[in-house]
Amino acid sequence: MSERSLFTLAQLAEAVGGRVVGDPAAQISALATLATAGSGQLSFFANPRYIEQLRNSKAQAVLVTQTHLDEVPGDAVVVDDPYLAFARLSHLFDWRSHSGGHIHPRALIDESAEIAEGVSIGPGVVIGARVVILEGVSIGANSVIGDDCRIGTDSRIEPLVSLYPNVHLGERVIVHSQAVLGGDGFGFARDRETWVKICQLGGVRIGNDVEIGSGVTIDRGALEDTVVADGVKLDNQIQIAHNVHVGEHTAIAGCTAIAGSTKIGRHCTIAGMSGVTGHLDIADGTHITAMSLVSRSITEPGAYSSGTGLEPHRQWKRNVARFRQLDDMAKRLRKLEQAFEHLSTKGQNDDGC
Repeated sequence: MSERSLFTLAQLAEAVGGRVVGDPAAQISALATLATAGSGQLSFFANPRYIEQLRNSKAQAVLVTQTHLDEVPGDAVVVDDPYLAFARLSHLFDWRSHSGGHIHPRALIDESAEIAEGVSIGPGVVIGARVVILEGVSIGANSVIGDDCRIGTDSRIEPLVSLYPNVHLGERVIVHSQAVLGGDGFGFARDRETWVKICQLGGVRIGNDVEIGSGVTIDRGALEDTVVADGVKLDNQIQIAHNVHVGEHTAIAGCTAIAGSTKIGRHCTIAGMSGVTGHLDIADGTHITAMSLVSRSITEPGAYSSGTGLEPHRQWKRNVARFRQLDDMAKRLRKLEQAFEHLSTKGQNDDGC
């Protein structure tokens, strides 16, 4: 929790532009789910499938829309979007420490680095030459910040993050543990039976308000920079290859891989375990469902899927067998269509005689 972890219901309602129905002086000390919340705790209702949990909830108060107000057994805060209101209030109850200005004596900082006032640097952190770290930044234990990196105001680097040289982070960026930014892209030229490495000479540029999940890898560009634009949200275990450009406010779920030089548009969503091949362009406002393979550019916004949905194993095996027969079936169908067209044409000619 934050240092201040006790609020009145009226204070929380004011923070999200809501309206209290019940006791505005009720004390709230925590957020909780509908199923587990009790006295002094605030919950939210955003999915109709949990209507019974709402009706039976013991929460002190619930964030709801006007439509479901009558279902709340206790106090309520009426808002237009309960889930969005919950997201905003969660910052008031964040458990993370926000103490600033402490540099641990076991941090190793190059003398040419520029460290602003109010920066927190944990034990075992290594900061290279010509690094610039602006106000309000926090860097967790044992992270490595390579030469010529720049970290913008109020950004947070969790423990065990690696920034290779020439990685620039914007303002209010969050990078979670084990993320690696700026490693070499996968670039090799064939020389008969061997491979010749292509040195990756670009960098990585991360915009403002970006969040990068645990275990994410973002490769540096071959010549130009790999770019993740403002407001992008990256889940855990994502691979972004060299020279990829991810547009503003796009969200990508876990275990997705994006191959080199692909450009993802603005306001896109890519669901988990999807794959996007290289040198493609994905239109703004594209939504790709889970476990999809994108092998061609998408020029029109909309929802796209590939693969097959879950089904019983025996049925799946039969369908896989039929899938292998599709090409032959398509050819046979075309022959039948041609034969039918021939018969139809012949019949019309006979009628005309």
